[in-house]
Amino acid sequence: MPEAELWITRIFNDYLAGPGNAILSLIGRPGEPRPWANFIVMQILVAAIVILVFAILRPRLSADRPGKFQQTFELVYEFVYGQADEQVGHDGSQYVAFFGTIFIFILFSNLIGIIPGFESPTMNASVPAGCALAVFGYYNFAGIQANGVGRYLAHFAGPMVILAPLMIPIELISHLARPLSLTIRLYANMFAGEKVTTVFLGLTYFLIPAVFMGLHVFVSLLQAYIFMLLTMMYVAGAVVHEH
Repeated sequence: MPEAELWITRIFNDYLAGPGNAILSLIGRPGEPRPWANFIVMQILVAAIVILVFAILRPRLSADRPGKFQQTFELVYEFVYGQADEQVGHDGSQYVAFFGTIFIFILFSNLIGIIPGFESPTMNASVPAGCALAVFGYYNFAGIQANGVGRYLAHFAGPMVILAPLMIPIELISHLARPLSLTIRLYANMFAGEKVTTVFLGLTYFLIPAVFMGLHVFVSLLQAYIFMLLTMMYVAGAVVHEH
């Protein structure tokens, strides 16, 4: 059963079908009458909101008289920085930009589903999978950058050469399972939360939906934090210098 188009997706398909099909042709897929899916449009909207938020914040930055808007994001930065320092160590500060980006993108993607007429793009498995693959590529790149190719690949062999035939397959399976684990955790929680909220909003409009919307906010924050925390742990394991 095809998904119902959101109003914003309908606008994209009515007026921007050409660019959508041009993008499909770049990846070798045939054109479609209505190429835009809800989760793609919602990702674009989330990215636009994030860019707009920081475009508004940038000229208002002040060391002497920070406003509430700046203070809010300073708290977010200090939280992410503190977590990076705790999980990765003193070198964690150089990875804060990625950690913060993944946290804010997932958080905004989770929370936008609360707004009537929108839905969380993270309730579609493709979006968590894309974030998970970005994390997978990033922490492996960070590990190679920190240790060099040889020393990083030596991590897969374990502490003793004699154990290498056993440890290498185990480590490879463990690393390849990480994107799947990240994807399923975020997708399953957001899909379930979105459906529960939608069902109760349809049943009643008095008090009870507010409870489930509050739960949706809590789950959104928690899942964004867990995704970021696991990313930090993967980076920490990749960049560690073993002797």
